[in-house]
Amino acid sequence: MTVKEIKAIAKDHGVEPGKMKKDELILAIQTEEGNNPCFGSDANGCGQDSCLWRTDCLKLV
Repeated sequence: MTVKEIKAIAKDHGVEPGKMKKDELILAIQTEEGNNPCFGSDANGCGQDSCLWRTDCLKLV
């Protein structure tokens, strides 16, 4: 997912993207959604196969 797409999602969730990097945006969105802000931490063990961020997350781990 592109940063532009993530910024649009962030704004929809009330997160002001400013100059946040991609991973910071995703963590802020996860927090705003009430989810565990786990992006890039342990994608193999998280068990969230339907997570919107899973593809990008797996690239980092």
